[in-house]
Amino acid sequence: MVVACYAQLYLARHLADDIRLPWQPPCAPGRLTPARVRRGFRNIHATLPCPAGAPKPGKPGPGRPPGSKNRRPATRHDVGKTVKRDEAKKRLAGRRVK
Repeated sequence: MVVACYAQLYLARHLADDIRLPWQPPCAPGRLTPARVRRGFRNIHATLPCPAGAPKPGKPGPGRPPGSKNRRPATRHDVGKTVKRDEAKKRLAGRRVK
């Protein structure tokens, strides 16, 4: 992660101004260190467009309005046992008797 951050700072060198501390000598525009680019990031950030899209709503949609009928009711399935299960149970019971 740190390497990726340094790579981004390295690529943004030509966008940053040399904002230096009073005791530091001036640096050529193309030779800025990542620390000096980081100091000038506030100026870079103001000129960049916003890459994020519009925020999505935090609450769910309205759903079906109250009083309207449900047009697609859920399918209902029988709870009873199948014939195959009964036959398998009889076969197992026959084997245990032996």
